[in-house]
Formats: sequence, structure tokens, C-alpha cells
Amino acid sequence: MTPILCACLAAFVPAGDAAAQANWRQDSDGPRAARRQGPPLSVREIERRVVPRLPGAQYLGFDFDPATEVYTLKFLRNGSVIWVDVDGRTGAIVRKSGS
Repeated sequence: MTPILCACLAAFVPAGDAAAQANWRQDSDGPRAARRQGPPLSVREIERRVVPRLPGAQYLGFDFDPATEVYTLKFLRNGSVIWVDVDGRTGAIVRKSGS
């Protein structure tokens, strides 16, 4: 390789490493930052926000996944089961399946 080409390649290697390290730090700080925000909303608060949004449906209960901090609420309407996944931090509905 020519000296100019070697110098150009060498110039990009540290920048790539720095970018990778910055991304790694940012990714690894995510869970730590989430823990600093405090615990997720209580199930009672989640129910207060979500249950009224499914009129005519019977609320059957919930499950909580601490790894993702997602509540899954189960409803029954006209013989069909409805699953509603709710972000435990914001109370926002992330996914709804069923009728």
C-alpha cells in the first residue's frame, strides 16, 4: 500500500472505534437511566387509564413483565379475548390483539 493510503485508512480506524464506544456507552446507559426514573406505574394506575378505553369488555386481569416493564391486560367481549400491552412507564397502549 502507498503511504498516503495507509495514512487515510489509519485516520478512519480511531473514529470508528470512538463511534462504537459512544454507541456502546449509550446502549448500556439505557437500562441504568430507566432505573433512575423510578418504578413503573402501578397496575391500578394502568387499569384506571386502559379499562375505560374498552367499553363493553369485561376486564379479566393482568400480567407484568419486569424485564420489559410491559403490562398485558386481558379482556373478554362477545366471546373474544382481547389482549392489550401497555408500556409500564408511560401508560401508553403499545399493542392490542383480538376484537
